Amino acid sequence: MKPDLTTVNSPGDRFTDFLALTKPRLNSLVVVTSGVGYLAGRTEAVDLVPFLSTTIGAALVAGGAAAFNQLAERALDERMLRTRDRPLPGGRLQPAAATWFAIILVVTGLVQIGTGANLNAAAIALCTLVSYVWIYTPLKRRTHWAMLVGAVPGGLPVIIGWAAAGPLSAAAWSLFALVFVWQLPHFLALTWLYRDDFSKAGLPLLSVTDPTGRRGARHLLIYTTLLIPTSLAPAWLGIAGPSYSIGAGLLGIGLLAIAAWFARRRSTYRARLLFKATLLYLPMMWVLLLADGN
Repeated sequence: MKPDLTTVNSPGDRFTDFLALTKPRLNSLVVVTSGVGYLAGRTEAVDLVPFLSTTIGAALVAGGAAAFNQLAERALDERMLRTRDRPLPGGRLQPAAATWFAIILVVTGLVQIGTGANLNAAAIALCTLVSYVWIYTPLKRRTHWAMLVGAVPGGLPVIIGWAAAGPLSAAAWSLFALVFVWQLPHFLALTWLYRDDFSKAGLPLLSVTDPTGRRGARHLLIYTTLLIPTSLAPAWLGIAGPSYSIGAGLLGIGLLAIAAWFARRRSTYRARLLFKATLLYLPMMWVLLLADGN
């Protein structure tokens, strides 16, 4: 049994531990994506009040969702080398404190979006929370197809931003589709890198159930190929121009080449390069979209 360390940590350490519950590096993507959704969906000049309310509120809801996720998975995190020192499995925070922290973040974030932007955006943020914490999180213990379910809340922040700017349209859902599909090769590369850890946790991911990596490589190639037409859809729907199309096509082909390189001979080195390439891909797509948006 772990000792209760919460009484001896300094205030600075406590702050760091609570911050770690929000997965700030991961959820910085939520802030950027919701902001891009707002900028792409606006029909008038940028209004800083709904823009900031949306991005800050989305960050708070995402941070609360991450805290709820770590609460639900603290036993799994304790089994894995890369997560065993998180605040909950490490014993530096107690579940009750983490629960109240998550509730405060989520409620504050939803109120921020609802009052500073609109109720539609807040409702989508609530759907993001529910689908991530209470659908995806338990489902990932049962099947590797949970990855597809988890990509839904991962893609919804861009819809939150668009809804804060105005009515949803097919163009908005094309951006959702882009983020949805992008997450699949990104996640497959990540799970290959940490397949030993995921095996210890007993999670039935493709990298665990298919140790040769052949099935995972096929899935990876399918999803990365699908990403190319998906990335071009915003231009087809009129929210981006030819420069975006050219850039998106080149980025997609480049990512597919790296995915094929990994699929030919699967190794940790190649998986890490693929993972880094996916990390670069989405920010570059957002730059292209905002620079050449209509």
